[in-house]
Amino acid sequence: MFEPMAEQVVTITLYTDAFVVRGTLATRQRRLSDILNQTDYDFIVLSDVVIDEFGSHSQAARSEFAQVNLATVIFGVADLNVETLPELRTPKIAEQALISVPPFKITGRIHLLPNRDLREALNELTGRFLPVTEASYWSDVVGEAKQQANMVAVNHSRAHIMAPHREVDPWAGLDRGAIAGEAGVAGDRQPAAPAPVEQVAVEPAPAANPWGESGVANPWGDRTTG
Repeated sequence: MFEPMAEQVVTITLYTDAFVVRGTLATRQRRLSDILNQTDYDFIVLSDVVIDEFGSHSQAARSEFAQVNLATVIFGVADLNVETLPELRTPKIAEQALISVPPFKITGRIHLLPNRDLREALNELTGRFLPVTEASYWSDVVGEAKQQANMVAVNHSRAHIMAPHREVDPWAGLDRGAIAGEAGVAGDRQPAAPAPVEQVAVEPAPAANPWGESGVANPWGDRTTG
């Protein structure tokens, strides 16, 4: 038989639709998903709590204790990182997945029973809170930057979509150096700018003299007097 795990105090962060709730909890469980799944109540009580509201510029609220309704929790993160004992581990396969749990998105590895096709394995994926390992989570809607965690526990009933996911590198199979070289050659082939046209000064023609060479007008033209 194995020795039960000693009680330890872990820091837990719970994300709801509107709040981020951080606090501590004394537990003998090894994973956050077990903490949330094995509670006998529909809530969890945290100590030394800090409550932030999404989109609020006011100061975070602090409380010695707070009861959090688990139905409102969309996922949780903890600093607990203890491997399950081998005798307790059910053989599973890890599948990369994308989970949409508004307003957040989560990518990471979900753990499915082996020897099944993916559809069947997803049908057998049950539990109130599901562990997602090697996880990243973010929200463009509420402006939460991408963060990483060894594991997050996702509220299964709040997840809108859970699907296999593959991250695609747009540069995969392409020689970036060759592409950069071709871009440089294309730049070298641009037509040269036309040479500037030399400007030649042209002196204006002299203005006509309306008085003739004498400079005095002859009102009689070529007539002579008799």
